[in-house]
Amino acid sequence: MKVISAAVEALIDAHSSLATISARMTGMQEVEVVVAHSQRAKLRVGDMFLKIDGDPAHADVEVQAMAMAPVPTPAILWREPPVLAISAVHGEALGVLGEPSAASSAAWAATGAAIRRLHDAPLPPWPGRSLDDVAAELDRECAWLLANAVLPAEVVRRNREIAEAALQPWKPVFIHGDLQITHIFVDGDEVTGVIDWSEAAPGDAMFDLAILTLGHEERLDDLLAGYGPDADRNVIRAWWSLRSLVASHWLIEHGFDPDAPGCEFDVLRSRMHEL
Repeated sequence: MKVISAAVEALIDAHSSLATISARMTGMQEVEVVVAHSQRAKLRVGDMFLKIDGDPAHADVEVQAMAMAPVPTPAILWREPPVLAISAVHGEALGVLGEPSAASSAAWAATGAAIRRLHDAPLPPWPGRSLDDVAAELDRECAWLLANAVLPAEVVRRNREIAEAALQPWKPVFIHGDLQITHIFVDGDEVTGVIDWSEAAPGDAMFDLAILTLGHEERLDDLLAGYGPDADRNVIRAWWSLRSLVASHWLIEHGFDPDAPGCEFDVLRSRMHEL
């Protein structure tokens, strides 16, 4: 908790007035640290979330993306850079990485339909990552995994081969960009909110579908029942490997464990049983 507190205090002290934030929080008793690391932190105070980011461009994207997205999003309460305050959305997260999702098949299908609306919407006006960017990152992160013996070499190399299917030109669509299962909220069979839009950009539709089902591959059929029949399962499978390869270094350096049950390393290992 000392590391978390230090990260939060450093971001606030460096970029904003603690007095201003405290004044807005008057009367609220409990502060929950949702996530905190050297780049950003998220706090929950009652029904409000405070997102603190050292890069103001992330909040700029988030605000614009939420205004454009044709799906439910949190309300923006106020902004005092680098702090963005948003409302909580009602319902429960679709699930968490490493645990089975308790959400119904209908909730997953509703999520697929919501993602399809997003992907069919007009593109945001800012650029997304290029294919060359993705390929360079994959090469760099695989080299790091091998050099540091983080995973057996055959696991890295096999998943690198699978990831090739994602390294093909895609038709850009409006993607969320970080559509983790914890970023979709549902109430029964209804999607009530999609949160954390700072990575939104033009990109590959299959990337969003892959990130949402990472570690929950058994729910892909439910998701696609709502999304539509034209999803490329081979590319989704490739993004499972690619995302897990490139994310592991960052997770380790920021105090997260990609080797926790059901997480990135398990995803990579599971590919070894496929032909």
